[in-house]
Amino acid sequence: MQCAYACRSTEHSIARRSFLGGMLAGAGGVLGGAFGGFARPAAAQQLASTQKRVLVVYLAGGVSQLESWDPKPQTDTGGPFRAIPTSVPGIHISELLPYTAQQMHHLSIVRSVNTNENDHGKGSYIMHTGRREEPAQPYPHLGSVAAKYLSPEDAALPGYIHITPGGNGVSASEAAFLGPRYGAVTLGNGEPPRNTKRAESLTEAADLARNDLRRRLNDRFVARRRTAETEAYSYSYEQALKLVAQRELFDVTREGDAELARYGTHDFGRHCLLARRLLEHGVTFVKVSHSNYDTHNENFDFHIEQLGEFDRPFATLVGDLAERGMLESTLIVVMSEFGRTPQINHLYGRDHWGTAWSVVLGGCGIQPGAVIGKTNENGTAVADREVNGGHLFHTYLKAVGLDPHEEYVIGGRPIAMADPSADVIQELLI
Repeated sequence: MQCAYACRSTEHSIARRSFLGGMLAGAGGVLGGAFGGFARPAAAQQLASTQKRVLVVYLAGGVSQLESWDPKPQTDTGGPFRAIPTSVPGIHISELLPYTAQQMHHLSIVRSVNTNENDHGKGSYIMHTGRREEPAQPYPHLGSVAAKYLSPEDAALPGYIHITPGGNGVSASEAAFLGPRYGAVTLGNGEPPRNTKRAESLTEAADLARNDLRRRLNDRFVARRRTAETEAYSYSYEQALKLVAQRELFDVTREGDAELARYGTHDFGRHCLLARRLLEHGVTFVKVSHSNYDTHNENFDFHIEQLGEFDRPFATLVGDLAERGMLESTLIVVMSEFGRTPQINHLYGRDHWGTAWSVVLGGCGIQPGAVIGKTNENGTAVADREVNGGHLFHTYLKAVGLDPHEEYVIGGRPIAMADPSADVIQELLI
């Protein structure tokens, strides 16, 4: 979808093309494997006790902190919206988020983020990797790190799934040196991966036979030319087969009309409901993208629309995770690539602003109902406890039980898991 209010930067074009990259390797065929019902609180609680998960809601384009997590009503930068009380006494957020306000006791706000970056692509990289881009050294995204270190080795589903309005395929580049098997499997518009339905003309026996032949050929090839890419190729085939066996998981209509209505029948509502299903069934990292917050003009009208769509499904998802006993083991992060300028431009818009903005966290390892840091009276600068993408990345890893001070060893060279110039936001952790 092309948004008339987006800045049309090169980074936006690249981002859209990246959604269209790489198809899921191979497909077709059916393996055995039971697939139970979806709304299973008991199963969810059992899963909760054994596995850490991460849910990232990415508000693409740069949500305005002033219209969401750090309102400044009745100031020269505040805009037209009021601040409303939340379920945590003393914490107020924008009136555009009334449902989320009721779940604030499960969440915390970091209001003092300064990434000092106003470029879409560079800001996104910082928020996903905790570092600035380096031409000679790509770093793995948070989803890939979680897929490698938190997913069971024999997981039946991909460790990193990205639900987004467009595109479908695999983004192996996000895994960097961790290897392509930890890249993101993208579900365009929440649809199942393409080509994962066995052709009606193909019998199950014939399909099993052809997959057996494929495995033997793959094994012979890998024995002679073993690389990370060939291993990932074989792995993708096997995982595609497992996806086929659980294809119904991606069908949110199985939740019933009442559940669909609770989340909303628009795209973001369906995507949040799908995220819950994926987390319930053991996917380690689920990212849901909601676009587009790049509001250089008519910022206020567009935030009414965008946050109006975001608010209820997100709050419902948080409430459901809490009710099902999954919140203690599921880290929630709501992020953008940056915020928006406090100054309102001549088009009633706000521009890119990485200097003083907000991120929301909750769930696993995170102190509920906290506010970390603050901006000054009209939001033009961080006034207390400044943090950057490195601090946040450290905190994400620590919250799910990983040690951000550990090192990868790549080709005999140690590489820190998180930017060594930053550290965890200790007061945000339980």
